[in-house]
Amino acid sequence: MSAAEVWAEALAAWALPEHVMASAQESPWIHPPEMFTLPSVIDLTPSHERAREAMPEAGSVLDVGCGGGVAAFALVPPAAHVIGVDHQGAMLEMFAASAAERHVTCQTIEGLWPAVADQAPVADVVTCHHVVYNVAHIVPFLGALASHARHRVVIEMPDRHPLSAMNAAWEHFWQLERPSTPTPEDLLGVLEEMGINATRERFRASPRTELDSERATHFLRIRLCLPASREAEVRDYLAAQPAPGPRELSTIFFDV
Repeated sequence: MSAAEVWAEALAAWALPEHVMASAQESPWIHPPEMFTLPSVIDLTPSHERAREAMPEAGSVLDVGCGGGVAAFALVPPAAHVIGVDHQGAMLEMFAASAAERHVTCQTIEGLWPAVADQAPVADVVTCHHVVYNVAHIVPFLGALASHARHRVVIEMPDRHPLSAMNAAWEHFWQLERPSTPTPEDLLGVLEEMGINATRERFRASPRTELDSERATHFLRIRLCLPASREAEVRDYLAAQPAPGPRELSTIFFDV
C-alpha cells in the first residue's frame, strides 16, 4: 500500500457510524468562523518563522484554508500581498477585513483546494495551517500547493488528528472508540513518495482558549451528534475534565 493510500485509509476511519449520524440534528462537521478570529497580536511559531525566512520584501503569500488568516498575516510585513483560499465565505470576509486593517493588498478565492487552484496565482510562499487532516486525496492537494509556491511551502498540523481531543468524549457518550492516525510522519511519507524532500520541526503551543464555556459546550454537543436536550450533560462533562495541556504541533516545510 502506498503512503497516499495509507493516509486516505486512516482518514476514512474517522467517518462516524450510521447510527450516530442518524441522531444528529445538525451537521457535526462545523467550523464556526468565530473560532478563527485573528488575534490583535499573533504569537510567532516555527511555522511563521520558516515562512518569513523565504519571504522577500513586499512579497506575496497564498494561504490555503486561510480561516481568519493567522498564517498569512503573521508574515505582514515583509509580505505586502495576501491571497486567501477558503470554502467558507464568512472566513474570507474576515480575511479581507484584516488585510484592509493592515493596509496590504488582498485577493480571496472561495472554494475547496485544489478544485479552485487554477484561480490562484503563484505566490512567494504558500502556507497551509491545520487543513491536511481534512484532505483524503492528499497527493493532488500537496502537488497544487507546490506548484503555486515560488520559494517555499509551509504546512502546520497537530501531531495528532485534531478530533483526537474528543476521543474520550466519544467513549463517554457513545462507547465509541475513535482512531489515532494519520500523523505528520504519514504526511512526510506521502511527500517522500512525491519526490519532495520536506523537513519537520516539532513545537509546543498554548492550548486554545478562544471559546467561553457555554459556546464550547454548544459546539462539542453538536460535534458529538447529541440533541439539544443533552447540552447540560455535555456542560457537566466538560467541567469535570482537567485543563488542557500544551498542544503538540509540527511544521512541515519544503522549498521549490
